[in-house]
Amino acid sequence: MISKKIEKAFNEQINAEMFSFYLYLSMSAWLDEKGFAGMSKWMRIQADEEMIHAMKFYDHILERNGSVKLTAIEGPKGAWKAPLDIFKAGLEHEQMITGRINNLVKLAHQENDYASHSFLQWFVDEQVEEESNAQNIIDQLTMVSGNPAALFLVDRELGARPPAAAAEAAAQ
Repeated sequence: MISKKIEKAFNEQINAEMFSFYLYLSMSAWLDEKGFAGMSKWMRIQADEEMIHAMKFYDHILERNGSVKLTAIEGPKGAWKAPLDIFKAGLEHEQMITGRINNLVKLAHQENDYASHSFLQWFVDEQVEEESNAQNIIDQLTMVSGNPAALFLVDRELGARPPAAAAEAAAQ
């Protein structure tokens, strides 16, 4: 059985992951509108991953005989100046999510909830990857700044990202 403290915190994390889905979907839409089809696809897949993350928390709560309580999701920002700004915002968001996951690990430890602690280790590892991916893209976009041909190549490269379901299956 899941403790009420962890149940509440995991329900809040579902909301945070759903907001992440909304944020990345908004970023994808903006990129698509500006002609960056590859980056848009990358962000759409990122959004799909966030939905998968939300559902992992959802399933964990239910598997532990808890109650899922869905709450309103805040609307995300909808416009940026450039792709680099989007990926910087994405990194900042992932750093915030990392802090949330770390706090959940701490709570699971305090509550002696070893099942939730074990469950959260996947997210700890995932956040390292999320931050690294965002930083790598920021580095690439910074390098190609002012070079439209190079930006085109980065856009094409990011469009080659495999779908979220394939990435999640490979990680398990």
